[in-house]
Amino acid sequence: MLRLPFVLGVGARGSPKDDPQIIASLMTEAELLACIVDLARLLGWKVCHFRPAKTEKGWRTALQGDAGGPDTILARSGKFLEVELKTEKGRLSPKQKEWRDAGVITWRPSQWLSGEIEKALR
Repeated sequence: MLRLPFVLGVGARGSPKDDPQIIASLMTEAELLACIVDLARLLGWKVCHFRPAKTEKGWRTALQGDAGGPDTILARSGKFLEVELKTEKGRLSPKQKEWRDAGVITWRPSQWLSGEIEKALR
């Protein structure tokens, strides 16, 4: 089961144990995204990730439509995955919960470490 490229260097954020829960709790959303994008591309997926930008009014993501939509879309051979990435403790906003209820998937670091995300991408 592929679990790289995410590897914590000793001393990078302390001394992580071999405990997946500790590793998952240290993994950032950007690290999770990098892992998913690398694996998805390796497996032939097209990947689109929407990045917010800092404005005078705070962080905003330009869009037309309903707020709270997924931040990552993957497509391969007629199959589409709409995914919201979160850290282990990250919470969905009320608008993101509406999208979840409409079928958007939420992925967290623990799902990367368990192989669940890899299974979904294969």
